[in-house]
Amino acid sequence: MIITIVGGGSTFTAGIVKSIALRKAELEVEEIRLFDIDKERQDRVAVLVKWILEEDLKSGIRLTVSYDPAEAYKDADFIFAQMRVGKYAMREKDEKIPLRHGCVGQETCGCGGLAYGMRTIFPMMKVIDDAEKYAKPSHWILNYSNPASIVSEACRRLRPNARIINICDMPIAIIDVVAAALNITDKKEIVYDYYGLNHFGWFTSIEYRGKDILGDLRDYIMEHEILLPDAYLKDKAALSNKNKDGNRHAKGSWYYVWKGEYEIMSNFPDTLPNTYLNYYLQQKEFVEHSDPDHTRANEVMESREKNLFDGIDRYLETGVIDETVFYAGSHGDWIADLAIALKNDTKARFLVITENRGAIPNMPYDAMVEVPAYIGKNGPEVIAQDRIPLFQQGLMMQQLNCEKLLVEGCIEGSYQKVLEAFTLNKTVPSMKVAKEVLDDMIEANKEYWPELK
Repeated sequence: MIITIVGGGSTFTAGIVKSIALRKAELEVEEIRLFDIDKERQDRVAVLVKWILEEDLKSGIRLTVSYDPAEAYKDADFIFAQMRVGKYAMREKDEKIPLRHGCVGQETCGCGGLAYGMRTIFPMMKVIDDAEKYAKPSHWILNYSNPASIVSEACRRLRPNARIINICDMPIAIIDVVAAALNITDKKEIVYDYYGLNHFGWFTSIEYRGKDILGDLRDYIMEHEILLPDAYLKDKAALSNKNKDGNRHAKGSWYYVWKGEYEIMSNFPDTLPNTYLNYYLQQKEFVEHSDPDHTRANEVMESREKNLFDGIDRYLETGVIDETVFYAGSHGDWIADLAIALKNDTKARFLVITENRGAIPNMPYDAMVEVPAYIGKNGPEVIAQDRIPLFQQGLMMQQLNCEKLLVEGCIEGSYQKVLEAFTLNKTVPSMKVAKEVLDDMIEANKEYWPELK
């Protein structure tokens, strides 16, 4: 059993490796390979990964660090993909360029997400092609690379037979916060229904040990005017990026996102929205409280990114590891548990991004939707949903068509279609602004985007 991690230099790699190693018996994993095109970055992260496998867990799992796709993918059973094309330097541009034009600046939503998607489509196709060429015929690619909605649509269009499952851990991060807010310690006992597009969906029910807790959660949110646990609200230091402990999705500018759960549910109380819907339903307000000179990208570079590499440097100097420097938790657990379900045919329930094919009756057949599915050796068995309300359907269709146009424009090199995608996005106030942002994005992404004509 060989697992290859694409984007081995990521700040999330150590946490994912720890999740894999803790499930060694279920996965029967013998070798983990790290693969990245940034040798310097991957070599530094590999120091920490080696410590986890050999010193911390004494796992007996062999580590291979590679920069060659033939070596990295050869006979691999699973490929965990977590690429960030352009790294944080480009994420910063994704966020700051739209803000200069009065639009939401966010890495996966709005114009920033469209730009990031344009950078990621063709590198993801290369991962699929290399895996097809070198990995075992039975391999699975489990993709975390964002923006997952655009990546999954590109996979559907360009590599429809690829053995890939696109996933996102944000709904799980939301459930983590829900559990903490309601003092639930065994979050694995929580079962939820959900539908939408990636970063664009709604929880329609949340149950704990068979009891519906969505009403209790709604009461909590209305009372506190935010979805964050009391422990965080009483300890403001817990919300600081300088604090290495706690949920990474609850620090810094994330405070406004959790506040937005209250604001959205005050108007639309029947469902719990994915936090990313804030950027579409409260675009004006999010622009107003954003700092165009210091965005979430800067927060991450100053906290998670800096903490990790400073911690690695200290380990190399002193031999002492501070485990708080790397993030381990639901992000890694989610992808490792999905691999277990595929390998062992468990039919465990996961939320995945998949072609609709009637799962949501009043959405297009070929829409890439995010819905629950049972996972076994043959992939997802999607759980059919009821017809969704017109409000949610209308929002989803606008976003879906925006993403389809972007993918078509990227594939065809069509400036017109990409401009239409930017114009259609709900975070953009007018076609004039859409064109201004797009033209700035073209200049910023010259090294990464196909030429648009």
